[in-house]
Amino acid sequence: MSTLRAFAACVAVSLCVVAAPASAAASFRTLSVTTRDGVTLQGNVFTPDTAGLHPVILFVTSWALPNLEYLAQAQQLADAGYVVASYTPRGFYTSGGAIDTAGPKDIGDLSEVIDWVLANTPADATRLGAAGVSYGAGLTLIGSAFDSRIRAVAALSAWTDLSYSLFANQTRHLQSAGLLWLSAELTGRPSAEMRQVLTDFFANEALDGVVAYAQVRGAATYLPRINANRPAILIGNAYGDSFFAPNQLGDFFTQLTGPKRLELRPGDHAIPELTGILGLPNDAWLSVRRWFDQYLRGVNTGIATEPPVQLLVRGQGAYEAYPSWSAITSSAARYHLSEVHWWNREGDLQAGAQTGWSATILGGGDTVANGGVVLLTNGAEALTGEPPSAWIPAVDRTNAGVWQSDWLSSARRVRGAAHLHLTVTPGRSGQTTVVAYLYDTNWAGTGSLVTHVAVTLRDVVAGQPYTVDADFPATAYDVPSGDRLSLVIDTVDPLYADKAPALTSVKFSSPAGNPSYVSVPLK
Repeated sequence: MSTLRAFAACVAVSLCVVAAPASAAASFRTLSVTTRDGVTLQGNVFTPDTAGLHPVILFVTSWALPNLEYLAQAQQLADAGYVVASYTPRGFYTSGGAIDTAGPKDIGDLSEVIDWVLANTPADATRLGAAGVSYGAGLTLIGSAFDSRIRAVAALSAWTDLSYSLFANQTRHLQSAGLLWLSAELTGRPSAEMRQVLTDFFANEALDGVVAYAQVRGAATYLPRINANRPAILIGNAYGDSFFAPNQLGDFFTQLTGPKRLELRPGDHAIPELTGILGLPNDAWLSVRRWFDQYLRGVNTGIATEPPVQLLVRGQGAYEAYPSWSAITSSAARYHLSEVHWWNREGDLQAGAQTGWSATILGGGDTVANGGVVLLTNGAEALTGEPPSAWIPAVDRTNAGVWQSDWLSSARRVRGAAHLHLTVTPGRSGQTTVVAYLYDTNWAGTGSLVTHVAVTLRDVVAGQPYTVDADFPATAYDVPSGDRLSLVIDTVDPLYADKAPALTSVKFSSPAGNPSYVSVPLK
């Protein structure tokens, strides 16, 4: 829910800022709120020096970050006339209690901090907003369901379905969950409940309890309450967010009935917002400012009349605007998987369905195709514009199936979530995992990763075929003319805790009446 890299950068810059926390236009002081159960929450508050009541913004800090996190943004907003308060959730740093992971105690705390701000600052209770990055984003979204005083939300690098984030397609997200636990132990005090849930998660045991714990901690669970309160909600995220993949946001956004906006950019978790945290110019934070000015200050910034879905296309500097999440896709190209040829040990991605074939690989062995390292790999793309890559000829055909299209005669503008439909037969009972990667491959064989998805089949029977249907994480990527699409399917990826058992067979097939294919969404 945050990054150790961002943590280090943010603390370093914040410590510089804190030496001179306020300009002449705003005063600064610390905040200390004792909650209903005796836990003391620590934070800070900027107050404009002008007379009268002011709109207020409440920031909630990210997972494993202190309340210094938003100092640069808070001071700028306070100078513009906002009361700006920020606090560290229970269980982290100098705030008391144990980490509740956006549970009911955290949501109650949010309302109590709002009470304190309204009672102790010149804040206008009718013009109150809440914002945050990562953990703070999820908390403010859930909080808007339970506190109708929140009239506007800016949620950056947010999740809406925590069970999907940890356990999408029945596959445990190893690196992101591991970093979550490690950073909590280093900077806070995990609750006994949290430790038990994560112990079960990594042990691959009692997973129903893990899912139940997570469902209480996602805004999607409380969508009817959010719609009843009708706050204006801005959500920003990254296509390659290795903590909170964007598909959950699209579904949630579509069902919101109040004012709303969704922005997606290249990068990984909390990377699109990072330079703004450091006080530098940043598109995501510019949108936050425009959003709050529009819905809290009553200033017509134009954001309310712009198309509500804004996509920054990967590898480009231009945004595309759409009237809805569904409108980003106007058509789809279905590529059927063919039989694997003996001469090159790969198959074709073709227009016509071919059935009756099967191909067997050895499970449990990794290949050069992988999703990279959590935060770093996709985070680097945000800075360089270069996606993760693999040399497709080097993919070990013993441990992976490879299918490639013809060379494209025109560009393919991929917009949205690709879909995989595949028949898988495990060679050992219990469970198996398949990981599918969709690449843009150039003439030299270098594949740029467009998107990837992992799927785990649990409680399966050896030798019995199972149909896999899975959506890849949504993206906005242009495959140039002259390149081709490559689909690689193996059984291991370092991002995930689940994999096919070592030295077992995994068979892919295309039965009559049920052809295997990948459907690519296009603009």
